[in-house]
Amino acid sequence: MARIASSPNPFNGIIIDPAELPEAVDGFREDLQMDLKEWVDGGFQVVWLEVPISRAGIVPIAAEAGFTFHHSGLNYVMMIRRLVEDAFVPEYASHYTGAGGVVINEKNELLVVCERHRGGSGRIYYKLPGGALHPGEHLAQAVVREVKEETGVLTTFRSLACFRHWHGYRYGKSDIYFVCRLDPLSAEIEIQESEIEEALWMPLEEYYTSEYVGVFNRHIVQVAVEGPGLVTAEIDGYVDADRREIFMPHHYVLSAEEVKEAKQEY
Repeated sequence: MARIASSPNPFNGIIIDPAELPEAVDGFREDLQMDLKEWVDGGFQVVWLEVPISRAGIVPIAAEAGFTFHHSGLNYVMMIRRLVEDAFVPEYASHYTGAGGVVINEKNELLVVCERHRGGSGRIYYKLPGGALHPGEHLAQAVVREVKEETGVLTTFRSLACFRHWHGYRYGKSDIYFVCRLDPLSAEIEIQESEIEEALWMPLEEYYTSEYVGVFNRHIVQVAVEGPGLVTAEIDGYVDADRREIFMPHHYVLSAEEVKEAKQEY
């Protein structure tokens, strides 16, 4: 019988109850060693141990028992102990997610920014306003928010144009960057001075030829301008607006007349 409060999960693992971890660590080392033996004998694969910051004294004891770090949050660290050498353990969050907005006004000008912190070269470089999504934030909401924060320009989401996926980003994680077409609701620029050195409405043709614009940014803007993109959609029986976003081609979402009107805009 286990001495430490725990329960099996559906994947033949053991989850130790963080709420029942002792405030005093005396005796925990011995209990853990005996329970580990029982879990091995019981054919379990992995033990999950969430240690609240208030019980941080347990961390070195768990490490001595063969636990390793899986991930951490602001107020806890998650540790694991494989009971079988090749037991599968899913990775924690592997990607960052960001979004940039292609905002074009009635003068055919593109909203661009030059970041204050430009890396080693210090070279002027114009790019789309945008940034990282917050936890629990929808993509369409995030890109509108980021454009507003960096430039002061109000926008509304039109479509998802394309995305880029690459590896070796911050802390060795991968990154997905979504390019979104937005419609402006205002024109006046008020930059976020802590991050942005300059923001302006640049004629689209100038953006395509400027020496201060990278090849990647030229291409993604062109795709956003020339393509219909993916629009937000709902599926009957699969609607959960607080948790899910769905993007589909226009013709799956709009009526025939709406599709015709959308094509005329491009």
